[in-house]
Amino acid sequence: MDRWAGKVAVVTGASSGIGAGIATDLAKAGMVVVGLARRVERVEALKADLPESARSRLHAVKCDVSKEENIQQVFHWVEKKFGGVDVLINNAGMLRQTDLLEAGNAQILRDTLDVNVVGLVLCSQIAYQSMKKRSVDGHIVHINSVVGHKVVDFPQFNVYPATKHAVTAITETMRNEMRNAGSKIKVTSISPGVVSTEIIPDAMLGAGLPMLEAEDISEAVLYVLGTAPRVQVHELIIKPVGEKF
Repeated sequence: MDRWAGKVAVVTGASSGIGAGIATDLAKAGMVVVGLARRVERVEALKADLPESARSRLHAVKCDVSKEENIQQVFHWVEKKFGGVDVLINNAGMLRQTDLLEAGNAQILRDTLDVNVVGLVLCSQIAYQSMKKRSVDGHIVHINSVVGHKVVDFPQFNVYPATKHAVTAITETMRNEMRNAGSKIKVTSISPGVVSTEIIPDAMLGAGLPMLEAEDISEAVLYVLGTAPRVQVHELIIKPVGEKF
């Protein structure tokens, strides 16, 4: 991680769970971290758990990644304040329980697609252009899911697995575009199994399933960022021991 010391990382969905863990660990590792979230006060509160030397490196910024104008405003602020983005962690995600074939849930479906797919792509576009403009061999990391590779039989996941399958395809598309452009920017998909976070439905929490912790995913992010420039970790699947999916 030495080469990232003092560099700028943007972490979406940084208010809790995986995103909070990633934001704090990157700050501890010496990066300037911009934690984006709708509940910005929760990102601000993360500073209390950081060593004093790292607190000034974490910046909490309010952002709703389902809104294109909001994304543009925030990344413009990052460029003016810090010069640009060196690492992007696309962690923001949404899972709202409803049946796929249930009538009257169109807004839930649209919101899930806007956050999990469209917002991820829009953040990646801006970050990539920032890296390219400054000739930075940066890194884009998508926090995907095992359901981005296999649809599991669990009730009311609706379009969530479809959005994560989209992230799997988007990762490959980005890698192809970067290679074709002669870019050394990396893109990585990290696909966890069940992680004990706020997004997990109550039914899953009560099912006694083996679960990962947010720190397990944060450690994976540190690993992929810390690989040599010649190494492309394209897909990293992490499951808790005993997971049946």
